[in-house]
Amino acid sequence: MTSTDPRTLTLNQIPDASREVLADFFAERRSQIAAIGAPVTEAVSHLESFVLGGGKRIRPLYVWAGFAGGGGLERTDEDPQAVLRAAASLEFIQACALVHDDIIDSSDTRRGNPTVHRAVERRHASADWSGDAAHFGESVAILVGDLALVWAEDMLQDSGLSTGALARARDPWRAMRTEVIGGQLLDIALEATAAEDAESADSVNRYKTAAYTIERPLHLGAAIAGADDATIAAFRGYGRDIGIAFQLRDDQLGVYGDPAVTGKPAGDDLREGKRTVLLATALQRADERDPAAAAELRRGIGRTDDPAQLARLAEIIEETGAVAAMEERITALTESGLAYLDAAGTSPEVTATLRDLAMRATARRS
Repeated sequence: MTSTDPRTLTLNQIPDASREVLADFFAERRSQIAAIGAPVTEAVSHLESFVLGGGKRIRPLYVWAGFAGGGGLERTDEDPQAVLRAAASLEFIQACALVHDDIIDSSDTRRGNPTVHRAVERRHASADWSGDAAHFGESVAILVGDLALVWAEDMLQDSGLSTGALARARDPWRAMRTEVIGGQLLDIALEATAAEDAESADSVNRYKTAAYTIERPLHLGAAIAGADDATIAAFRGYGRDIGIAFQLRDDQLGVYGDPAVTGKPAGDDLREGKRTVLLATALQRADERDPAAAAELRRGIGRTDDPAQLARLAEIIEETGAVAAMEERITALTESGLAYLDAAGTSPEVTATLRDLAMRATARRS
């Protein structure tokens, strides 16, 4: 077990400390998994590599920031190690979401490595096992994601938090899990129906990204600390606005980002037919000003992988003024989010870290 006292760490050190307690969790369950059977051990090895091998562990950082900013270190007797374990449990929810998301999107890579279902598929094929390798890979990955969701609950409940803290954590914890799954369901429904309204796309941004990544982790940490309603409301306002601004920025990168920076092919969101606020805004403006361009955009979204055609679709979107409109909205959301942060009245370290995270999440990137 890690012996580092989280109280001695800066906020920027919390992600690495979270990785340590996650590694401890896997080590503690190794014998139980081995007793079930070698195939389970092999499947869990994929989960362990996924959880420990990458990611920024931003959600545990926000939980800890909510706890510290809510006065948890000064006003409660909660064991800081228990709070850190509770914060790290969110990485299992993240693993579940991403492993399943990669199946939904038929993705081949994640963080520069094969996705879990593709890695298992290759193992099946190389061993010349019976049955369909792709189906086996997806089946194992679904169950691995399910196990991650179960272990998130285990890690929270066994974290060592007091009974009172666990009770206070219940509402944000329950809401966060429902919201991220609901946001994903809404996302795939919008793609399937080719929805064009910005309001629905905004709901995806709120529940699939903002609430799950920033708003609820901050809420969870503040609830564990027993923070007052005003502080929790300020944290949630910050998380909602910065989280939506982050997703709007990410949507722009999905169309205009440099593949060397984003790790995705150029125009990837256009190729996949992602129903973003950027696209909805562009279609609305094109309908009003250039119906021919709107028709061309509708014909191409999600229906071509030709680089020249994707570049043309990106050009149409920019010509509508939608990109500039998104920049204005990102700026407004960033300003309102930081205003909520100022209202929270947290410690200088927490305020500075959350301000820096907000600026990095929403800044222009190529």
